[in-house]
Parts: sequence; C-alpha cells; structure tokens
Amino acid sequence: MIELIKFIVESFAEVPEKIDYEITENGAHVDVVITLDPSDMGKVIGRQGKIAKALRTLVRYGQQKENKKYNIEIKERGE
Repeated sequence: MIELIKFIVESFAEVPEKIDYEITENGAHVDVVITLDPSDMGKVIGRQGKIAKALRTLVRYGQQKENKKYNIEIKERGE
C-alpha cells in the first residue's frame, strides 16, 4: 500500500526527490505523513482537495485486503 501512495504522490509532484515519508505502524494502524515542497502542495492536494480525497479513497479500499487502517496526512515542508 505504501508503494501505491508513493507512486500517486510522486506522479503529481514536480520535485519528487524532495518528498519525505514518515511511516509509523502501531499494530493494524498505519500513519503516513507526507512532507512536500511548498511548490508541490497545490499539485498533490488538487483543486478543492480532489486528488487528496481520491488518494484516501484508493487507500481505504486497498486497506481492506491488508486488514490495516491507514491515516494519510499531507504537510508542507517548514511547518
């Protein structure tokens, strides 16, 4: 599932080498914090958050196979 998240985020980002992923697993709960360059925030989140919502929807359906719950947070570098 992490590979899917990385693939989607890096597909929209202009500077994929400046993306940081912080992944924390607590049993069946996985927190994914994505830190982006300020220039990529709008591109990855999308207009009115549509890309971020679609990413979360894909992960929600995929997490059923793994029996894990993923929480995705997108942050701007420097926050």
